[in-house]
Amino acid sequence: MKVRLPLVVFTILLLAISCRKLPPANRVFVIQPFTDMPPSQVTSVYEMLKKINPKTFIRKTIPLPESSFYSLRNRYRADSIIKYLDHFASTDTVIIGLTSKDISTTKGNINDWGVMGLGNEPGNACIVSTYRLSKTNLSSQLNKLALHELGHTQGLPHCNKNYCFMRDAEGGNHFDEETVFCQSCKSFLESKGWLLR
Repeated sequence: MKVRLPLVVFTILLLAISCRKLPPANRVFVIQPFTDMPPSQVTSVYEMLKKINPKTFIRKTIPLPESSFYSLRNRYRADSIIKYLDHFASTDTVIIGLTSKDISTTKGNINDWGVMGLGNEPGNACIVSTYRLSKTNLSSQLNKLALHELGHTQGLPHCNKNYCFMRDAEGGNHFDEETVFCQSCKSFLESKGWLLR
């Protein structure tokens, strides 16, 4: 009996680890553009993501869900949009919504905090907005923002390295300072099937 106890404990630990809900590796990326998003920006994100994951597709444009509109601030609730997008996702698919509208979420004691993007960590959906991005570097910043939020859906938290795409914005736009995924974040995403150079 004493000899079998470690085997029983090991088996229970192995089952507990295998039952955790982690996103599967090499998930399909589905881009969901909303009707306010210019097609050229959608194409830019698609071409960038296709290099990282050949299983990237674009859905037909749809309007933003009316239920996510927050009339007091004339903006859309990012968390509500993610809930809506979740209906189009699955365990092997992650969906990224693209909009140009102002979006917000609750952050700490602030009920309506404006954000550039939001993604569940881990999760099946995320949303990004060009509203707070630099108009002179829009395409570059949008691509970095998309990578950041998709990183969260894979289970990647914020990074403390200033040059890393997973840096916490902390209320500002630092995308021009971000150049790559740091080695730790890169290794994590490569373990999920991302093709990063």
